[in-house]
Amino acid sequence: MIGERIRSLRESKGYSMTELAKHSGVSKSYISNIERNLQQNPSLQILAKVAQPLDTSVEFLLGIESEELAELDEEWIDLLKTAIDSGVTKRDFVEFQKFVKYKKWMENHPKEQRRKRPFG
Repeated sequence: MIGERIRSLRESKGYSMTELAKHSGVSKSYISNIERNLQQNPSLQILAKVAQPLDTSVEFLLGIESEELAELDEEWIDLLKTAIDSGVTKRDFVEFQKFVKYKKWMENHPKEQRRKRPFG
């Protein structure tokens, strides 16, 4: 998804990958990996560098519409940016969600009900 947006914008601007790399300061190979979805979680810093010469926003590259972005609390946005910057992947986040769900389930069920584990 991110890669498709970058490729589309790059082509509409008439940039080659080499030109985008030069203007953004991001290596051609890394841009290629993003566009081919081999690199699916580029950092916000990388996205900001790529977004600038494409005259777009990081939010657009991420697929976050401005209305959706406005609905997010600033604190949540900062937490997400910090997590992404520290290397947390989407997969890590999903695992964390499963852990929290499991922990809440354990807290709300007596020991005798725990034999039926809903999470495998």
